[in-house]
Amino acid sequence: MTLGFGIYAGGLGGDQYGNVTPGPPERADRIAAALDDLHGQHPFVVRGYVLYSDARGGFQEGPPRPWQYAGAHRTLDLAVCFHEPGDDLTGWLAFLRKQIREHGPVLSSLQIAQEPNHAGPGGNGDFPQVRRAVVEGVLAARAEVDRLGLAVRIGCNAAPAFDPGQEYWTDLGRLGGREFTDALDYVGLDFFPDVFRPLPASELEAAATAVLTGFRRDSLAAAGIPATTPIHISENGWATGPGRSYARQAEVLETMVELVDRLAYQLGITTYEHFGLRDSYSDQGDMNLEFGLLRSDYTPKPAFEKYRELIAKYSTPAGPPSPVRPG
Repeated sequence: MTLGFGIYAGGLGGDQYGNVTPGPPERADRIAAALDDLHGQHPFVVRGYVLYSDARGGFQEGPPRPWQYAGAHRTLDLAVCFHEPGDDLTGWLAFLRKQIREHGPVLSSLQIAQEPNHAGPGGNGDFPQVRRAVVEGVLAARAEVDRLGLAVRIGCNAAPAFDPGQEYWTDLGRLGGREFTDALDYVGLDFFPDVFRPLPASELEAAATAVLTGFRRDSLAAAGIPATTPIHISENGWATGPGRSYARQAEVLETMVELVDRLAYQLGITTYEHFGLRDSYSDQGDMNLEFGLLRSDYTPKPAFEKYRELIAKYSTPAGPPSPVRPG
């Protein structure tokens, strides 16, 4: 089974409060050139983020204007992050519809909220109405895409859930029911083995296999999401930094992509997206700023060339698979 590939196209990130990590500013010309070099003629997905928060004002983007990188052989996977503390979802739903209307022609997929089961950095789980935002957001986006006749996949994502009861997924299924699960074109998984929970190298593959298998068989099943609904690896990476070599980053990347390829048919994985293209800020002694395939000055690490080789080897010939629609 061949895969669709992609990458978060930026370097700068944000914490759970919307604060941008420090580092050199993004360079649109350098990003575009690196993307061209990375995937060549192979179809590719550029992942970008936009943060919704009426309460804070403004709509932070990462990288700035991510839709500008769509074009020849590239489409946009846009994740819309939910940072609204109140109960009224009217503005949120209108914002999702606006993203579809404005960017629909270049969108391959629209992700509703970001890691809503995770309350730490990068996740939306701290906001009380986030589960409603996921369910109602998916339904509203599905209706808007269908109304406009667009080929945009609608999905949501999550971090791994290790609780035996799968409380988040059970609650999501209860809130949304069959209407929600039928509206999903995919579900994304963000996971970073051997980053925040260090592992011996010999255990990496087994640990990642357990997470991927558990996501399909335990988490998605708990929500009533069918086994035919595709999985996207929406974020995966390995940070460099003190005691974390560039060579090891390339090795982990190869291990993960080859593992995903082996499990793709069994688990219904159709897409792998790396996080991310560039370090936020290299050589600061903080691994959280060094997830990139490029240093913050856009010079490549060995993993950049490795990802290029893997894309050429495993890439879907004619673009990411079409969404599986019920009925």
